[in-house]
Amino acid sequence: MIFLWPWFLLLLLVVPLLIGIYIWILRRKRKFAVRYSSLALIREALPRRSRWRQHVPVALFLLALSCLFTAVARPVSEVEVPLSRTTIILAIDVSRSMCTTDVDPNRLTVAQDAALAFVEDNAHRTRIGLVAFAGFAEIVVPPTNDKDRLREAIRNFTTSIGTAIGSATLKSIDAIAEVNEAVAPSGFNLSSEGDVPLPPEGLYQPDIIVVLTDGANSRGPLPLDAAQQAADRQVRVYTIGFGSTEPEQMVCSSQQLGSDAFEGGFGGFGPNSFSGGGGGFRRFLILDETTLQGMADLTGGAYYRAEDAEQLYEVFTNLPSEMILQKERREISVIFALLGAVLAATAAALALLWHRFP
Repeated sequence: MIFLWPWFLLLLLVVPLLIGIYIWILRRKRKFAVRYSSLALIREALPRRSRWRQHVPVALFLLALSCLFTAVARPVSEVEVPLSRTTIILAIDVSRSMCTTDVDPNRLTVAQDAALAFVEDNAHRTRIGLVAFAGFAEIVVPPTNDKDRLREAIRNFTTSIGTAIGSATLKSIDAIAEVNEAVAPSGFNLSSEGDVPLPPEGLYQPDIIVVLTDGANSRGPLPLDAAQQAADRQVRVYTIGFGSTEPEQMVCSSQQLGSDAFEGGFGGFGPNSFSGGGGGFRRFLILDETTLQGMADLTGGAYYRAEDAEQLYEVFTNLPSEMILQKERREISVIFALLGAVLAATAAALALLWHRFP
């Protein structure tokens, strides 16, 4: 326990001074009492409890003063409080194959609904960030507790060509680095930079990355290389492979179609829905489960397979959201003040009660 105004503790010196004055008064009374020859008879007539209870109100009053003087010094205590410091980055695949209708109405719509439900259940206690990726990755919403901002971004996802899983992982690391100073940005060589300490072996950051995809990496850095950077920072990556093994035609709404060039980010809108099946687009629908499993294993995360909406909702429900203990300084002056007030009131009540009814 520390004190914000420690100099006020000097007031506690008043307490031993008052004790000395009280002892002096008691001795002075005894000197006057010896003048009465019947002193022994008087002592015998008094109940035994009166010999000690006369000191109780004084003792309580001195304790009350001690508590009040301590409160004035503004004591502060370090206490361990539960804190949800977890940041979860949802990296969601918005490649054109997410328009596949093997999951009704299509994969992207179901993924959006699952992400919205997750935000609704967790954003009040966990910071959530959004990364959208197709041919490249972009931080759509930095980690936040703002549900409205997260919901708006998720509803406005649009699609394009390509699947950059590695880039999405690196962007997610960067998003975490913005709010957790213990996590270095991607591309930072931890082994060669002496000013960035390596994380303790076997311990993980409270932050996690969730990568949801329905395909295989087709552009950008290799996913396992990106996962290695997450592992170096002790950031766990949870991967979700979404979609059935028998994909059907792809149907994008005008909202989801977007712009292939990602002009203006992920906010482009196409004039018509896109549909197609088979042909060249089937190569985008091959799920690389080996790589996704490898990313999870490398970082201490887990790989999930979801073939329909129900399984995807279950996966999001099982994502970790850790509570940790953090030391926090809290001023406890009010506790000492209340205790002092109670002791003072008790002392006064006992003094009045025992004075009237000895």
